[in-house]
Amino acid sequence: MSELVRGLPPLLAAHLQLVVVALTAAIAISLPLAIAVAGTRRVASSIVGVAGAIQTIPGLALLALMVAVLARTRGLGIGVSPFGFPPAVIALTLYAILPILRNAITGLRGVDPAVVEAARGLGMTRSQLLRYVQLPLAAPVIAAGVRTATVWTVGAATLATPVGQICLGNYIFAGLQTRNWNMMLVGVAASAGLAIGLDVILGAIERSLATRRRVWPAVAGLVAVIVIGLVALPRIGTGDVERPTIAQHATASKITHVRVGAKTFTEQYILAEVLRQRLASAGISVELVESLGSTIAFDALATGRIDAYVEYSGTLWINEMKRTPGVPRWRVLVELEAWLAREYGIRSMGTLGFENAYALALRRATADRLGAKQIADLATRAPRLSIGGDYEWFGRGEWSAVRGAYGLQFGRTATFDPALLYDAVSTGKVDVIAAFSSDGRIAANDLVTLADPLNALPPYDAMVLVGSRIADDAGIACALEPLRGAITVDLMRRANLLVDREVDKATPAEAARWLLAEAHVRDGCLSEDSRGSRAQ
Repeated sequence: MSELVRGLPPLLAAHLQLVVVALTAAIAISLPLAIAVAGTRRVASSIVGVAGAIQTIPGLALLALMVAVLARTRGLGIGVSPFGFPPAVIALTLYAILPILRNAITGLRGVDPAVVEAARGLGMTRSQLLRYVQLPLAAPVIAAGVRTATVWTVGAATLATPVGQICLGNYIFAGLQTRNWNMMLVGVAASAGLAIGLDVILGAIERSLATRRRVWPAVAGLVAVIVIGLVALPRIGTGDVERPTIAQHATASKITHVRVGAKTFTEQYILAEVLRQRLASAGISVELVESLGSTIAFDALATGRIDAYVEYSGTLWINEMKRTPGVPRWRVLVELEAWLAREYGIRSMGTLGFENAYALALRRATADRLGAKQIADLATRAPRLSIGGDYEWFGRGEWSAVRGAYGLQFGRTATFDPALLYDAVSTGKVDVIAAFSSDGRIAANDLVTLADPLNALPPYDAMVLVGSRIADDAGIACALEPLRGAITVDLMRRANLLVDREVDKATPAEAARWLLAEAHVRDGCLSEDSRGSRAQ
């Protein structure tokens, strides 16, 4: 727990930065807009309606939409990154507009007409009327809107993790996926504490404005919290961690810092730690960028936002190359590696030695009752069955390929967080799930995986990919090449289970150390001739 607390300050600071920038932008948009339309009811209603419609979009969907929009603008020559801070802050700004805009319009309309008329009688201009009468009288209502928007924004900001933005969501997503409830609770408590703290300070400002008391002490408190959060917190708990170094490697590398990505499930957290520990052993500092969406991870590597991560051949073959299944494994790997190098300058360091394929799985008792040994056996029974998948499964090409190849029409589909997927089938919430073949919970829950004789699903060899920035670095190759072919599917399943099981569960870092030891991953590089041939 103490280690989690030590790692909290930078996440809290990044979260606060997101909130402050988004709220500042929302206020800058909402107040002038409210002033402009407050006197015109029809126009004001239309604009508030648009802001309300934005509010109905689920948070993750809005973030994903911003990624898509910004990616398209880059194609037009506008240099705004579609990952990390830009899409997160734009989405949060749009979320924060509604309460501020609505309260500002309500506050301005609520000013006593007699007071307005008296001010005009004194000869005040329109700008003077607004500055000295309307805005001061409407200020408590406007402050209440900002207060509401702040609480909403603090909570919504935790969803920025999958688009590559560091925030308190890192603890929440990673804790949920690895069933590290302490990590998740620390993230939730920190987010709630930040929301409550800001709400208390803004509540004091609101009351001061309503009672015409001095407001500057509360404002000073708010400024102090923001300054401490943005300046002091990032420096706390970020001291260098002593790591073992292989002396002959440390001087060989021209790269001293890399960013390693991971998707949102246990195996990815472990493999990101494997890469981190191997690179750290070569004297290279590593920043982990975890809980990325699948397409976000690849796009981040292609654009240089991250430098390395583990990907699965079938995912790129289907989703990025837009190819069809049914191609031999060796050909997928050869064509995929050539495509990555040609199109993006991405280097494959080879496969890790195991495959993490999608596989339809069900309880052994259900399989025996249905007489199901392969996917085709479900075809006639599917209308009476339900199937569960992770966030991506039902939108992926693999689902379409399996459904088309075997004529599957399930009676119900359900989407689950990957951490809950196996519990869903084990407890009978669904009959079948799209499982992952290297997941230790298949054996732990006594599930049966169905054969795919039509090869509707492509191979999913785990591959270490490195971006163009570090692709030619000798020290990187020295650290990562020993992983080639070193990890069997059995070892990966056991490592996954170390993290996923409830009893004596390990952290991803501990599981990675165990995996490297059990796989007997050696230090040192391949020969110069071998390395040169691999690079061709």
